[in-house]
Amino acid sequence: MSRWKFIVLGLLVVFGATYLYYTEIKPVVIFGLRSDYAHAIPFQRVPEGLTSLKAESCGQCHREIYDEWKSSIHARAYEDPYFQAYWKKDKNVWVCLNCHAPLENQQPTLITDIPRGRVEKAVQEPNPHYDAEYQKESVTCAACHVRDGIIYGPFEDSAAPHPTQFDPNFRTAQLCYRCHNVVSGPAQFYRVGPCGTYAEYEGKFFMQERGFICQSCHMPEIDRPVATNSPIRRGRQHLWRGGHDPDMIKRAVAVEVKADPPSPKPGDRVAFTLTLVNAGAGHKIPTGDPDRFFTVEFSVEDRLGHVLKEETSTMGRWIMWQPAILELYDNRLLPLASREYPFAYQLPDKAEGLKLKTRVQYHIVTDKQHEMLQRTYGLTGNDPYRFVIYEREFPLTDQLKAALDANVRLPVAGSSRHGSSCAVDTVGRG
Repeated sequence: MSRWKFIVLGLLVVFGATYLYYTEIKPVVIFGLRSDYAHAIPFQRVPEGLTSLKAESCGQCHREIYDEWKSSIHARAYEDPYFQAYWKKDKNVWVCLNCHAPLENQQPTLITDIPRGRVEKAVQEPNPHYDAEYQKESVTCAACHVRDGIIYGPFEDSAAPHPTQFDPNFRTAQLCYRCHNVVSGPAQFYRVGPCGTYAEYEGKFFMQERGFICQSCHMPEIDRPVATNSPIRRGRQHLWRGGHDPDMIKRAVAVEVKADPPSPKPGDRVAFTLTLVNAGAGHKIPTGDPDRFFTVEFSVEDRLGHVLKEETSTMGRWIMWQPAILELYDNRLLPLASREYPFAYQLPDKAEGLKLKTRVQYHIVTDKQHEMLQRTYGLTGNDPYRFVIYEREFPLTDQLKAALDANVRLPVAGSSRHGSSCAVDTVGRG
């Protein structure tokens, strides 16, 4: 066989192997399928005593819960600009709707078969029960509470004008499992799936000692009538504040700043340490979408605002997306874990007006990703995609110690590591 025949044969083998890899092995989305979210929640009929499955119908009696739901990211999971842009990037693949508009009633097509688990080969047919307006309700009341004409909930003694039944899962974290524990698929080498908050949940301190479940932070307890004219009882707020809410991020984090020496003189080398603590989250921070990350930033400025020195460190996940998904590095903080970020600056002999700025930012996407989503995939809206969760200035003079002491607060979870030469800001609660 001639040399050219060998080359052609080799190219055919490479082409064939590449074709088989992308059409039969590598998933077209960044997660694998699992039976519970590979299909929509089956069609639900309107329970007897109700006029509609729509949230507004539920809100006629459950007004406060309805108003909370309307303010939540669950209520906007389908129309959320980031979802719409990323969904367009993924060619509006049907499987994403199984979490963002999860009821069969909300989806335009029925998936009758998924040959070989290949999302792109799914057999679809028009859904006669599709309600386009209902789709916009995203994770609506019925997605969690309605099955087979019955409304399920956390109470064993409900009295209502519609069929009700107690479901113990409402008192556990299991309720969040379906959509917050997306698994990896073939050729996807994550340590935890791309949206694996459930799998990161810490089971010793928060679960066993504190008795926390996901709802403890994301659906805080409240005493009130569950419905109009019903008795007061302990229920939960339907808020689901999380990774898009700066106050929720602040509640999870504690920051400590130390300096050595604490009262520097001109010519001294000052060593700073910023300690970031995952003090209030029962899972890694950041969590959820793998694009999210923190930056810890230091900068020294003169009295005119000129930056003399700056350093930035990043905390998140580093993932290679092509040709296979490979999680290269993950330095996110586990629950109750901390990490120190050092920074040093040599003061000049004349150091008047110098100050150190410290800042911690939380990012949903990078600037480049945000620009790409706007330019290529039609990202709309002005929703912030990064939040400052901690920011302090410290004079690089003998007044530094006083500035550090002035920022000291009580730390989280009984920690007492701070002294007179450090500043602790507890922006979270355990």
